[in-house]
Amino acid sequence: MPNHPDIEFVLIPEGTFLMGGDTEPDHQPIHEVAISAFQLTRTPITNALYATFCEATDRAYPEFWGQERYHSGPDFPNHPVVGVSWQSASEFAEWMGARLPTEAEWECAARGGLEGKLYPFGDELDPSKSNYSPLDEEHIRLSAGGTMPVGQFPANGFDLLDMCGNVVEWVADRYAADYYAHSPKKNPQGPDVGKHRVIRGGGWHSGPYCNRVYFRNALPANWVDFAVGFRIAKNAN
Repeated sequence: MPNHPDIEFVLIPEGTFLMGGDTEPDHQPIHEVAISAFQLTRTPITNALYATFCEATDRAYPEFWGQERYHSGPDFPNHPVVGVSWQSASEFAEWMGARLPTEAEWECAARGGLEGKLYPFGDELDPSKSNYSPLDEEHIRLSAGGTMPVGQFPANGFDLLDMCGNVVEWVADRYAADYYAHSPKKNPQGPDVGKHRVIRGGGWHSGPYCNRVYFRNALPANWVDFAVGFRIAKNAN
């Protein structure tokens, strides 16, 4: 693994939790999942970290790099990187001797040990806890705002930062709307086939609903987006 002083992993303990929600069909059923201990970066990967990867591997910088509107590029070193595809995020993780978290690992980590709550810190969301949009009209949400430097809000119960808001995050799994109906209880990895990869969490442009800990969506693996970033994981041992 390359030596980089700005990356910090947090140990997520082995345990069980209730995964999913009772809103959209692909959030259901709520089901118990057992997760082995693993490590997850405390924050999303930043512009500075991703730039180190690009320079070391002689690859192009992400989409939107250098665009102030999206707080992307060297002028915003501590903002989360955006404009990175699932494939590029996976390659960064491999370069770091790590991987993307599974969808189940991500939700377990986001919940921070809380059960039955909507957000990493309870059932209420407000601007003192997360970089999100409280507005309902999408065209208004997209007209202002943007990412913030990572770590500007309180940590959750596992001492993780930005598990709600700032950027949406890629996870490892392929997407299937009915996966929860037949997923294994122990360390689910997602379906074996599927054209899309799961994204988790809400971003700076997302309203309260999309920032719920169980909210899931999906994008093509080669998709790049101004509000999608990632963090990386590795096994506990």
